[in-house]
Amino acid sequence: MVEIAPFKGMIYNNEKIKKLDDVMSPPYDIISEQMQNELYNNNEYNFVKLILGKTSLDDTETNNRYTRAKQLLDAWQQQGILIPSQTPAIFPYKVDYTVNKEKKQMNGFFVLLKLDPEYKTVKAHEKTLAKPKADRLNLMRACYANLEPIQLMYMDQNDSIRKTMNAALDKPLIKVKGYDGFIHQLWRLDDSKTVETIVDELKKKILFIADGHHRYQTSINYAQEKREQTGNKAPDAPFNYIMVVLCNMFDSGLSILPTHRLIKMPYVNLDDFCKKLERYFIVEKKLITSREKDYQKIGKKIMNEIKTENKHMLALYTKGMYFILTFKDKKVMDMRASDHSKTWRTLDVSILHKLILEEFLGITEKNLEDHVKYTRVDAEAIQQVDEGTYDFSFLINATKIDQLKAIADAGEHMPQKSTYFLPKMLSGLVMYKM
Repeated sequence: MVEIAPFKGMIYNNEKIKKLDDVMSPPYDIISEQMQNELYNNNEYNFVKLILGKTSLDDTETNNRYTRAKQLLDAWQQQGILIPSQTPAIFPYKVDYTVNKEKKQMNGFFVLLKLDPEYKTVKAHEKTLAKPKADRLNLMRACYANLEPIQLMYMDQNDSIRKTMNAALDKPLIKVKGYDGFIHQLWRLDDSKTVETIVDELKKKILFIADGHHRYQTSINYAQEKREQTGNKAPDAPFNYIMVVLCNMFDSGLSILPTHRLIKMPYVNLDDFCKKLERYFIVEKKLITSREKDYQKIGKKIMNEIKTENKHMLALYTKGMYFILTFKDKKVMDMRASDHSKTWRTLDVSILHKLILEEFLGITEKNLEDHVKYTRVDAEAIQQVDEGTYDFSFLINATKIDQLKAIADAGEHMPQKSTYFLPKMLSGLVMYKM
């Protein structure tokens, strides 16, 4: 059974912060160093200082980005910069944005979700890595809070939960323009009857993690740690809950974008590599003749070339050229990945990882973090290679929502970073202080 609960969310005080846009932040895991500097300069109370503070060569075990986050969190509460809700509430959340020239609105809501350590009612579709979990665990230990939400989906074909919620909404509590240019709106809903209806409706659901696999598992690890430290085994202990944003899987405002792979392997001989690829793929070489490269234009061209309904196509990009790879025979994946479901075997990202990264390049789960980085930006997958930051890249098509559900239902995991959901949740709207 899924257990959710309203909570006394902590928000920025708009009497102290005149322009809330200036204190909001993108999620920690998409913030570059340049973006971090810009956010720091936007406002002295920008949320990035809590979720991704700057590091220093003088950092110690007792003075580091995590302890400084704790100090700031306490200070901002004492100064009235951050204020708690007076009553437990659900926080409806809407994001208006444009993707591929199409206007969309994502509908969701912030609640507390009781952790499911065995993943019976909360389904995951990706494995987690050690480094991100350690980082977020250190922040949670220091602050004893969920500063950012993770995103999960539920299935509601009639959209009854959103309709119930919308009927109770009035003027938004917060309306801001995020770093992404999207309009983010937040409401506080504390009508007990409406909240109770939503809580009861979700008891019957299964939830699917869309974004935040590492933070969900980190919260499970943290709860176990706190139980051992405190001896508090009460099922309703604050650390047994995590702040989440729930969205309807059938919400037309949700988008899934592809996540491209940037590869660092300078010793790979391209000619030999392409000959190996011909074992499983039709390989078409394409030259780029333009001297002044328009990376966005090239990225769009490549993505249009690999767009397909019933084939499996991806692109290998290297300096001055790219290769369109068309998978020849699905039976190869049946043999190479017989321990996985048919859905898993027919994912473009699985074909890439199993046949190319693993078989031809020797990149496995153990050394993945050493050789592979990710980007959802087509142009970046090209520019980073041209500038020599990475040696080559793979551009792929997006995973479909029904594939994600099938993988999670089967208890399987996609390769790392198989999905990139849009819109990203804005950080700084509301917090859960345990």
